[in-house]
Amino acid sequence: MLSLRFNFQVFDMENSSYSFESVWATLQEIGARIEQSRAEADSRRAEADRRRAEIDKEFKALAIQIKATQKELGGIGRNNGAVAEEFFYNSLKYKKRNMFGQKFDKIIKEEKRQTKEGYEDEYDIMLFNGKSVCIVEVKYKADSNDVQQVLRKEKTFRANFPEHNDKKLYLALASMTFHKLTEKACTDNGIAIIKQAGNAVVINDEHLKVF
Repeated sequence: MLSLRFNFQVFDMENSSYSFESVWATLQEIGARIEQSRAEADSRRAEADRRRAEIDKEFKALAIQIKATQKELGGIGRNNGAVAEEFFYNSLKYKKRNMFGQKFDKIIKEEKRQTKEGYEDEYDIMLFNGKSVCIVEVKYKADSNDVQQVLRKEKTFRANFPEHNDKKLYLALASMTFHKLTEKACTDNGIAIIKQAGNAVVINDEHLKVF
């Protein structure tokens, strides 16, 4: 006697009301549903892959945009720095040679030097006379971190310019704008403050220290 196990029950194909055709039709329907489920799953996976590809593309475009913006902002920052440096250099060269009770007869800018000891540094503006040297670090917008950069100049200058080690050394921070905390940090460390005032500069050197 032929029997078929289906839905966990044994059906007697001769005595059962289920015919071979009806069982076969049911199996075909189940198979069709399985295929439909597979097709739907494949469709969902394809949609997920497509969406991931779109997101990856959007992230790449965003990364390119961010990089371009950073480059643009960096260019603006460099341009602002160049403007500030040119302003203070011209002001000190043509209008304000008398500082700290002295007259400086020589001024140079953008001097780079490195000794065999490895003290590589760049000096925005330096003023000289027979007895003293003043190093001016220039910023467009100074913050408290710049004060440590100015203080470092004393060490690197003494190593990089041994021919001036017999001279008094002064340090100054020049900026178009100053935060009050930055000014206080300069005052506490004996660094001169040089500010923009219209087309001229104002120098605060009451707290000045000889390095």
